[in-house]
Amino acid sequence: MTTTRISNVRVALRDEMIEQASVVIEEGRIAAVVREEKGSHTDLQPGHWDGQGKLLIPGMIDVHIHGARGFDMMDGTTRSIEEVSIVCAETGCTSFLATSVSSTIEQLTEMVQNVAKVAGREAGARIAGIHMEGPYLNVKRKGMQNERYLRHPDLAELQSILAIAGNRMKMVTLAPELPGALEMIAYLTKRGIIVAVAHSDATYEEAKLAFATGASHITHCFNGMRPIHHRDPGLIAAAFEEEKVSLQAIVDGVHLHPAIVRLMHRIKGPDGVVLITDALQAMGLGDGRYQFGGHETEVVDGVARLQDGTLASSTVTMNVALRNTVELGIPLHEAIAMATRTPADILGLSGKGRIEERADADLVLLDEQYNVVWTMVEGRMVYQAEAV
Repeated sequence: MTTTRISNVRVALRDEMIEQASVVIEEGRIAAVVREEKGSHTDLQPGHWDGQGKLLIPGMIDVHIHGARGFDMMDGTTRSIEEVSIVCAETGCTSFLATSVSSTIEQLTEMVQNVAKVAGREAGARIAGIHMEGPYLNVKRKGMQNERYLRHPDLAELQSILAIAGNRMKMVTLAPELPGALEMIAYLTKRGIIVAVAHSDATYEEAKLAFATGASHITHCFNGMRPIHHRDPGLIAAAFEEEKVSLQAIVDGVHLHPAIVRLMHRIKGPDGVVLITDALQAMGLGDGRYQFGGHETEVVDGVARLQDGTLASSTVTMNVALRNTVELGIPLHEAIAMATRTPADILGLSGKGRIEERADADLVLLDEQYNVVWTMVEGRMVYQAEAV
């Protein structure tokens, strides 16, 4: 049996931080978490690594990502999905949902088929499934979604997509006020697929009905939806009232004001807020012009917008989103949970997103600036920024 021991690390547990610990890994799983005496000697025998006092966290899980480093997972190739897997690992993400944008049925099914070809042979982060964002979205709140592809929910069409996706379909984002949406919500919920709400003009009452029918998640909360008004609270206020409904947060300093991030955390707690990137292919490349969702998108100072000024996804990475969240005043161990344990629990990944006995050894070592030193997936090193 191969045993690896990572010593002299700060470790993020569910409810606390251990300032110095060792994590023992056997056969791709965590065998033990051992508290160490501060300043104790680190054994550097073969199979023992010195974490140099850096922060060891569970691998982060991105439930909403479209692309990275010039690759768009809707471009009809398997390479784009493979490259996103690699970039995710480089930025501290060990599992992700390959996320679509509204498109033709042919483009969507091709993406679903390509995910199936890559799943199981990823070079970096694991594909945890597919997040289908659209095309059953409201034109009034379309955001960057291409209007030409938006349509009312079509259960027969959805069934044809699910027949190809099988159990890889994990999340579907739709607008619950559209004709046929409630039937679709009930159908998806019965099959264990998470129904998320966004690009929606739903009223408070319409949102409440959607949640009662089975919707349980809000995609990029506050963005692409009816805003809160004191006489028209809309779906956001409805979601805040529902204990079972979790919220996605893009913490890039653009999509959400710091006070809104703190409000979401205060109301829902770390178990109800999920950090995401919602990244397009510009992530990791910087400013420039890109094609995304059938639109020309320009990134200036790291912010992606359509030509009319509409925000078009994000360029933030998971490690930077984590750093930003902590800098906004969220306790470190709670911010880590929002990027790890909470998305794992929502997706039903019981062995992911935690550092505890018998969990998968999906681990990330971060330095003081939240840069990724290395990333491990099921005990296998998939990325190293420097020799350890």
